[in-house]
Amino acid sequence: MKIRFITLCILLISSLYSFSQEKIEKIIFQDQQVNYGKPTVDNPDIIRLQGGRVILKKVTVPKFKKGTDVHIKLSLRSNGDKWDKSGSCFVITNPDDISFLNLAQGKTKFPKGSYTNEKHGGVKATEDYKPVVELLRFMTPFGVGHYSNDEVKHRKPVYVPHWEKEVVWNQDISDLESIVSDTFYVGVWIDAWSKVGYKVDLSLIYSGRPKQQREVLPLVNAVNYVKGQALPDFFANRSLEHTFVLDKNIKNAKLHYITTGHGGHSGGDEFIKIKNTVIVNGKTVIDTIPWRDDCASFRRFNPTSGVWLRKDSTYYRDRKTKTYKIKEIEERLASSDLSRSNWCPGSKVEPFVAELGDLKSGEQSLTITIPATAAGKDKSNHWLVSAYITYDK
Repeated sequence: MKIRFITLCILLISSLYSFSQEKIEKIIFQDQQVNYGKPTVDNPDIIRLQGGRVILKKVTVPKFKKGTDVHIKLSLRSNGDKWDKSGSCFVITNPDDISFLNLAQGKTKFPKGSYTNEKHGGVKATEDYKPVVELLRFMTPFGVGHYSNDEVKHRKPVYVPHWEKEVVWNQDISDLESIVSDTFYVGVWIDAWSKVGYKVDLSLIYSGRPKQQREVLPLVNAVNYVKGQALPDFFANRSLEHTFVLDKNIKNAKLHYITTGHGGHSGGDEFIKIKNTVIVNGKTVIDTIPWRDDCASFRRFNPTSGVWLRKDSTYYRDRKTKTYKIKEIEERLASSDLSRSNWCPGSKVEPFVAELGDLKSGEQSLTITIPATAAGKDKSNHWLVSAYITYDK
């Protein structure tokens, strides 16, 4: 009888434990158009800014008192746009204070302290303004989905079995659980300038498994999401310097730094190796050249990528003579194959993470230095960077 009672207790505890770990998938956007102009199908639950280049939605999910793992899943298809574009999925952490949501509605202006110079507002956090926190930085591929058909079969290399119908990105964002639970605004920005644009699906997946909870402190975000935020070309002239205050000691702090270089022309920052140096409280915590040289692996997502022919030579086996020979050939080189400053057409962008340890309360400093190429009339060199700190709750 005693054994049966113990068994029943174990089963009951297991049942309660399983219930506490129930998985939740919150679908936020489904087949939602992101473009520049009136959407094909309008949705009253979705806020559209910047002519439709930004879509926002108010979301409510349960609170997880013991924390949880969280993953983001974002799928994208071209709706007729042939080009690669910058993209960002983000959370507004302070909708009741100054945010670009009420700024876009004409209710306020960016605080003076958020400017890096006279034309770049909303970049730095202030006492009553926090820049949005990026859940995922991504780059759209060339024409995936809409052009993944036989009309572009002559563009397809022999090593690509078929053009993909969409690109899907998944990322663990468990450190950001505290700002993607309860009620919050989540959005997607794509640097689209066409009426057709793209279609996106977005979900947040919560495992329900207990996990150490982390607080999030937004620091800077130079992505030009809305009117009043110019293309961030200031790194050629100055470092991004930010001073902030901690009102308490924090433990196990980590700096999350997201960066991509742009300037899609010969000699542009998109195609130049440039060092990024990040200094916190006088100590260099990140010193790296952000670079991707594996872009050819994304070729199956890029049916409308521009292609050039380049003369080359190959070493091959002649079947008749059964000997090896060298022969001159012409190779296809796609624009999407080219190495770039921390991104590829069709890739997501992983944050660099620096361990800061425990930080004492008081004034702190952040400096981001990128010796970028100056922008010009036909040279839109710029760097999209953002940074935030997470720490144990």
